[in-house]
Amino acid sequence: MGFILTKMLSVFGDTEHKVIIVGLDNAGKTTILYQFLTKEAVHTSPTIGSNVEEITVRKTHFLVWDIGGQDNLRASWYSYYGNTEIVILVVDSTDRERLTLTKEELHQMLAHEELQNAALLILANKQDVKGSMTTTEISQCLTLDSISSHPWHVQACCALTGEGLPASLDWMKSRVVAN
Repeated sequence: MGFILTKMLSVFGDTEHKVIIVGLDNAGKTTILYQFLTKEAVHTSPTIGSNVEEITVRKTHFLVWDIGGQDNLRASWYSYYGNTEIVILVVDSTDRERLTLTKEELHQMLAHEELQNAALLILANKQDVKGSMTTTEISQCLTLDSISSHPWHVQACCALTGEGLPASLDWMKSRVVAN
């Protein structure tokens, strides 16, 4: 009975789905959060701690936590994992030097017990910058093909213009509806 009630609530949009946005500092996490919310680029400063906003996509409600990505804050990411349905990893597509660090953080995070059922959305940000890595390059560097325990998707985007972000919201909605 509870399963049927949960399914009915998700169809009618009364369920809130927890999403966390993570990534290294300067990847564009906060800009993406507010682009989702306002469809405009906003001036941001480095996030100390977290920002949280509710985003609604065609009657589907997401509670989105944007978590600071500075080195000293990444150790506390785990405290946000509980009940997370979708992890958004924002990658600065121009930052080739730190992609290995991003890969290490990603695989460490996905091994956490509280994220065992979470889907993974990789946002390859800053695609508007000449010389940025393609989604294929990022997928290979992050060894995404080795991830079989989590459904994942890579989306090219530009946080400043919003390009690619509607498609990422559609993917998120499809994941929660599928569950």
